[in-house]
Amino acid sequence: MNLEQLKACLREAGVVGAGGAGFPTYAKLSEKADTLILNCAECEPLLRLHRQVLKLYTYEILSTLNEISKLAGIERVIIGIKASYKGTVEALSNQITSFKNMSICTLPEVYPAGDEVVLTYEATGRVVPAGQIPLSVGVTVLNVETVYNIYKAVNGQPVTYKYVTVIGEVENPVTIYAPIGTPLENLIKMAGGATIADPAYIIGGPMMGNIGSASQPVTKTTNAVLVLPKTLPFIQRKQTRVTTDIRRAMSSCCQCSYCTSLCPRNLLGHPIDPSALMNAAAHSVTSDATPYINAAFCSGCGLCETFSCPQGLSPRALLGATKASLRKNGIKPPQDPDMSEVSPARPFRMIPLARVRARLGLDPYNKSAPIIDDEVKVKRLVIPLSQHIGAPAEAVVKKKDKVTQNQLIAKPCENALSVGIHTPFNGTVLDVTDKNIIISVD
Repeated sequence: MNLEQLKACLREAGVVGAGGAGFPTYAKLSEKADTLILNCAECEPLLRLHRQVLKLYTYEILSTLNEISKLAGIERVIIGIKASYKGTVEALSNQITSFKNMSICTLPEVYPAGDEVVLTYEATGRVVPAGQIPLSVGVTVLNVETVYNIYKAVNGQPVTYKYVTVIGEVENPVTIYAPIGTPLENLIKMAGGATIADPAYIIGGPMMGNIGSASQPVTKTTNAVLVLPKTLPFIQRKQTRVTTDIRRAMSSCCQCSYCTSLCPRNLLGHPIDPSALMNAAAHSVTSDATPYINAAFCSGCGLCETFSCPQGLSPRALLGATKASLRKNGIKPPQDPDMSEVSPARPFRMIPLARVRARLGLDPYNKSAPIIDDEVKVKRLVIPLSQHIGAPAEAVVKKKDKVTQNQLIAKPCENALSVGIHTPFNGTVLDVTDKNIIISVD
């Protein structure tokens, strides 16, 4: 197999980034990279599945990284992992000596260590330019479950399952290997059910995840379901309207600039300045578009509103709304923006994850969530055609069709960034819409 054959295999098998927005993995593999980084940082509080999967499948993942590096002509492979993941670090140390040009980079227990731009700097000392991806400095970053999915795809198994951690106000926090398309409520039931009435469901991490519902399906990017009280301040903040955030900024922002001085991207020299945007919004400044344009460089990590602001304001909400407005109006950020030097204060301004967790009120839920082998029982799958960045897959089945396990049910969109979608079970197609394929499981 050569690199192009591997990329074709991954496109067909539906491999996408399993820890973020779902960028198709085949498009990240390039001979332009000289360094491959395995991301096992899991910066979000309560999330733990990547360290679990890496500990469980250490050899399979390392051997896959080794094969990718050979096919792409990559010179070195770096495993980026927090030093606190002692069991996984030990498993890596026992295996890594079998592979040349492979090393471990231990990371501090800070947020957001798993941001690929932050990770690239920590592991290589290279600064990814604002608005660019790590490949611009010769680096490819893949997370643990993505590499495990590459291993399986090369061995004939498409992506039909996803590891999902269910934690919070549940009887028994667990990590489940769940079929894609399974309602989240099935997983919550496997965790013993919710222990409080009318909880909030955060899909993903508490910092960057969204409020969802128990009825929505598992997708290729579903990392976690957090079952939490709706009274937690950070959950209430996620439900606040942007217009309210703007009015609060106008009346309350004291321009302390903590949101900027603690911004992980700003500390790396990126021209993102949340305090400047807060000032512009508060005073309706339109003479200088710079704060608005630079909002495009925000990573959305949420530190500014969750940790930095002493008044409980929401710079991220304004940044997000501004970014959306820029996209809507077709305004693109500068391709080569001015960058500052990495701040010499950066080592002293990185925020310990424990402090973020405490600020969110999540310490009571910081519990073990072991991987369980229990079979997930499901009668009906709702499989979205869009589970990744790029063009949705195109259905190749129709209503009443019989399908078999691992069958391709939606092909990658031609001449576009797209991947295939497969069914985890035998069954019958109940319906095909412009958004989903619905399957009754045999």
